[in-house]
Amino acid sequence: MQQTVLSNGLRVLTIEMAHSRSATVSFYAGAGARYEPPQDAGISHFVEHACFKGSQGRPTPEQISEAIEGVGGVLNAGTDRELTVFYAKVPAAHLSLALDVILDLTIRPVFDAEAFEKERQVVLEELAMVEDQPGQLAELALDGLLWPADPLGRDVAGTPETVRAISRAGAAAYRRNQYTPANTLVSIAGAIDAEAAIETVTASTEDWDFGAPTDWQRAVAPKQREGTERIAVRNKPTEQANVLLGLPGLSAQHPDRYAFHLLTSALGEGMSSRLFVELRERRGLAYDVQAYATHLRDTGALSIYLGVDPANVHEAIGLTVRELGRLREGVSEAELTKVREYTKGRMLLGLEDTRAVSAWFGSQTLLQERARSVEEVIAKLDAVTRDDVARVAGDLVREEQLLLAVVGPFASAEPFAALLRF
Repeated sequence: MQQTVLSNGLRVLTIEMAHSRSATVSFYAGAGARYEPPQDAGISHFVEHACFKGSQGRPTPEQISEAIEGVGGVLNAGTDRELTVFYAKVPAAHLSLALDVILDLTIRPVFDAEAFEKERQVVLEELAMVEDQPGQLAELALDGLLWPADPLGRDVAGTPETVRAISRAGAAAYRRNQYTPANTLVSIAGAIDAEAAIETVTASTEDWDFGAPTDWQRAVAPKQREGTERIAVRNKPTEQANVLLGLPGLSAQHPDRYAFHLLTSALGEGMSSRLFVELRERRGLAYDVQAYATHLRDTGALSIYLGVDPANVHEAIGLTVRELGRLREGVSEAELTKVREYTKGRMLLGLEDTRAVSAWFGSQTLLQERARSVEEVIAKLDAVTRDDVARVAGDLVREEQLLLAVVGPFASAEPFAALLRF
């Protein structure tokens, strides 16, 4: 990976993958829930949508999408808590087209008034759709428990009230302030000519008009909670109970994050993980059971998802909590080797794709100022010992920190309180 800093401060990452047939351009911006005051919740996500409605070079959304789809490519974007990304993946011969489209719609969007109002309705429909997705409702409920007084604890897309209040002028000003050379970067991966790509980016960003970005908000540590304060129940007449258990975790910068990731993998990543074997294979309680780690700039979490019959929800939660408690006993050398190789293998297989490689280097560089190489991460994983895993489990897997979110046909949190005990 090569990083070039242009005269305006924009970082351009170029990663040459000689044997690939594609190229991916990703534009990363420091914009997301962590940059928004409560009254503007969802503005980063709305801006992402609005950028696709027309640019100076392609005034209509059809012209933007047809430019990439016309060569068989893929064009998309996403907004998260800490960043917004726009990307185009195309056959390698069309890299210059992808660069032109991505830079035009992010740096020179037109924010047409009529199109902006139409897109407001689209975003409101997206918010309404969440009500019909109990798994996503459970995720939002757990986020609210993990970060109750923080932008991290709310829906990235905002609320219907805040979305209705976002003005076209306010959205345009937010984009101008957050999408600045110093607060964004371009990551290009695939069968590319790095020098030519940098020249194209340089020429395309010479007329960039920008303001001054707002910094992100640091996480607020919640106060200690007891009993039902640690439980969120959303009563919904679903056929399946959607359950999420959570614990505060480690940040992306924490030196123990690799041990934490292997601990999470042992618990619930893959069909040979502890939870999958116990709940699905041995007891037939769940079709979907998984654990995953979240690493943010200054905080993190361990989350466990279960989809179970409401009649079995108490048994399933009790067994999951028991398996969590068992983590504090550590892992065997054989289990550590298995989850280490699983983690390394999944990482390596995922990075065969130019989009994944562009994201690997782009997101790390934007959020952490530097990107760890694959070799560096593998070395960190190889260095994790059984003692490291046991120590991290002892530090983090604590009964008083355990949180529970449930969406299903349940009226009260009270019956679940007794289950949050190891």
